[in-house]
Amino acid sequence: MVTPWYKRVSEGLGKSRERLEGQLNVLLRKGPDLDDEFWEDLEDTLVGADIGATAVTEIVDRLRDSAARKALPDAAAVLDHLAAELAEEFPGDAQDPFAVGPVVVLVVGVNGTGKTTTIGKLATEAVRNGRSVLLGSGDTFRAAAVEQLDIWAERAGVPVVRRERGADPAAVAFDTVKQANETRPDLTIIDTAGRLHTSADLMRELQKVQRIAQRESVAPVKSVLVLDATTGQNGLSQAREFHTALDLDALVLTKLDGTARGGIAVAIVRELGVPIVRIGVGEGVDDLKPFVPAEFARALVGRG
Repeated sequence: MVTPWYKRVSEGLGKSRERLEGQLNVLLRKGPDLDDEFWEDLEDTLVGADIGATAVTEIVDRLRDSAARKALPDAAAVLDHLAAELAEEFPGDAQDPFAVGPVVVLVVGVNGTGKTTTIGKLATEAVRNGRSVLLGSGDTFRAAAVEQLDIWAERAGVPVVRRERGADPAAVAFDTVKQANETRPDLTIIDTAGRLHTSADLMRELQKVQRIAQRESVAPVKSVLVLDATTGQNGLSQAREFHTALDLDALVLTKLDGTARGGIAVAIVRELGVPIVRIGVGEGVDDLKPFVPAEFARALVGRG
């Protein structure tokens, strides 16, 4: 059964799928034989999709094993199994911090990844599902971020904790958690200023925000990184640094509709062991949804 969301994911991953499908079709035109050349070419194709060399090696090894055990007749049959193998790269029991509660979620990332918009979409979804939400405006250095969060909060009908521009972000986290302890919302989300992952001072500031939230909060505190899929391998570098600094609990991958390298999702999860819990495939409020590995893999490969 094709769900409306699967169709949207499939459309959103169109650039990635077209690129990957084109390369896979080249393999098929070379003939049905499962010889060494086929397996080498398949590896090269998957590496070119930004899936990551280590993951690709293990995926292809599993496919070779399946081909032998199941007596797969040709290259087309192998490629039909590719989506299932890609789906295996993602943890199947990942807990979505935005779906449990009560919880405080610290949302982090570099500039331009769509953090504030993502928070607004998540707040809107939670309210639609009958959950109470509190937002913390911790990006105190960018006036547009405060205004943007206010707009989303007004749309969703949820309160926002804020301080004056230029205030200490850790103070906003303290105020937000204090109010959350008193009012006990199901979901509290704290926005943070975008920062370069290569800036040690800014990362230390972020650690301070996390430390204050964890120390003061009655509810569990989770740290979630928002990544722009169009940045490809640079996104993986960002994820490494944020994970080292904060011990991330989950990832949100945005702008998958704007890249031909959607396979970076596999590389990031494989290296960090941090689950992707949401993906964004458009600008609309309904274009950010829970990540379902099987649907993602099928939409990426276009087979199976």
